Amino acid sequence: MSTLTLALDLMGGDYGPSETVPAAAQALSLLPHLNLLLVGDIEQCRDLLDAFSLSKHPNVSFLHATQSVSMAESPAFALRRLSDSSMRKAIEAVAAGQANACVSAGNTGALMAIAKHVLKVIPGIERPALMSCVPTISGGRSVLLDLGANVNCEAENLRQFAVLGSVVAEAVLGMSRPRIALLNVGAEANKGNIPVRTAAELLATTPGLNYCGYIEGDALFQGAADVIVCDGFVGNIALKTAEGMVRLLSSASHQQMKGWAGWLQSWLTRFFKRRLSHLNPDQYNGASLLGLRGIVIKSHGRAERSAFTNAILQAVVEVERQLPARIAERIDALPLNRR
Repeated sequence: MSTLTLALDLMGGDYGPSETVPAAAQALSLLPHLNLLLVGDIEQCRDLLDAFSLSKHPNVSFLHATQSVSMAESPAFALRRLSDSSMRKAIEAVAAGQANACVSAGNTGALMAIAKHVLKVIPGIERPALMSCVPTISGGRSVLLDLGANVNCEAENLRQFAVLGSVVAEAVLGMSRPRIALLNVGAEANKGNIPVRTAAELLATTPGLNYCGYIEGDALFQGAADVIVCDGFVGNIALKTAEGMVRLLSSASHQQMKGWAGWLQSWLTRFFKRRLSHLNPDQYNGASLLGLRGIVIKSHGRAERSAFTNAILQAVVEVERQLPARIAERIDALPLNRR
């Protein structure tokens, strides 16, 4: 694809335009073929747009929005009452063919509700899932989903998530027959709740899926599976716990000790920085709302400019790999339960 257009929600996230505008400029410097549709309160952003030379950039166009969705807003309110929000208009740009994908750091629940309403789901998919490609200790990547879009899931939802994740592993990560695992409280066949155990039976009999069984939380970043499936309640806690641990290790490196303890701390800090530097959440920022008829990327709400740029780059990859079309093709070929 020689050119592509992304719609960026400038107003979303904890920092809004102060980080999304510089990220837009950084993305354009990295990808000369990229076109951006910047959506938000353009007059409020004017000084920043001028400072980063975006106001008259040939690859930039603007779509004014009078409203924004706060991080505390209820999804229902955002969907029904904020029809002129930057988030809504960015997603509508994708539906209208003005943009190939949308990127937002805004309220996750609102983003899911609006995206599902405006873009609709791919036939055969009951619920979209929030997915991220998380790093492994060896330097590779694993696909993890759901990360919070669906707190309560049935077995068939988990099977569909496995299909979504498998397509991502193949199309985005270049894997052949990706290994699929269910995140569980134990590796034994009799462990887990009823939806997980039933999903295991479904996955083991679904053609085209390379199901390898259960993994526990301590194997999440070990590369034990290429696609790790769970409900959104478990997935969100797992990911946030991992992010918190990385921040803990990072903050500990700044608290200096003296004597032999200081020497040991210094050695451990250097060791962990070498081994865990690629686990920095900013480096894999950008979660995908999979199962929709268009591409929507959710950036972390606290993302600074470099992290938001990575979310933009994730959107570019998914557009170039035509991810929704590949998912639709795979879903159509599988004998999934459809209600």
